[in-house]
Amino acid sequence: MENSIKEVFNDARKIVIKIGSNTLAKEDGKINLDFMNELARQCSSLIQQGKQIVLVSSGAQVAGVSTIDRWARKKDIHYRQALCAIGQVELMDNWRKVFSQFGYHIGQLLLTKEDFLDPHRTLNMRNTLFTLVDEGVIPIINENDSVTFDEISIGDNDNLSALTAILWSADLLILFSDIDGVYTDNPKSNPDAKLVELVDDVETLKKNIVIGETNSFGTGGIATKLEAAVRVTEYGIPMILANGSHHNVLQNLFDGTEKATLFLGK
Repeated sequence: MENSIKEVFNDARKIVIKIGSNTLAKEDGKINLDFMNELARQCSSLIQQGKQIVLVSSGAQVAGVSTIDRWARKKDIHYRQALCAIGQVELMDNWRKVFSQFGYHIGQLLLTKEDFLDPHRTLNMRNTLFTLVDEGVIPIINENDSVTFDEISIGDNDNLSALTAILWSADLLILFSDIDGVYTDNPKSNPDAKLVELVDDVETLKKNIVIGETNSFGTGGIATKLEAAVRVTEYGIPMILANGSHHNVLQNLFDGTEKATLFLGK
């Protein structure tokens, strides 16, 4: 069994990449176009090397705030859902622009948990994913935040990306966050926290780390990332949790020079 990020990445052909809101947001809460450009460049390079890519992208609310800043401080759920409706258009338009520079089209899929519970919808989702990828189009998936209350209040794109990886029979799931991986404690408050680079049993890991809370932009924390790891590894799909803000992070993972946490598939 492969036991290094480089080996797992090199052996993977079908890769799902999840980008969290904290990765897509700048410090002021506006969308980070530089990151999107960089990721599109790296994805293009990997596709040219024979990889297939599906993106699960958060950031509708972030993009909404970038568009209508006067709503940024409104906490009412109707405003948050309206921001997502506005922001989803902007988010996809930005993804379209950055990928078009490299000659790629994108396709949007807005999903909810319920979509995965209906066998007819699930089959259609799977067929759509395979068709888009086979035709060289990059699928970009997000939760349908404008109509699903739960997804805004708790956030579930970590688990959505895991469900997507299973649905597509992916070889690898990569979660980009604002941390380098799983630590024994919160590295922002505890300088002695250690990065856990290899995990082969998530339940054992949970007993040996401190699980913190989410921060302001994202709606998921380390707990949802561990849930995602449990889901995919049960299907034999390895998962990498890495810091999406690091320069050239995707290519560095491919080259084996990026520190991150690798969850091994069973």
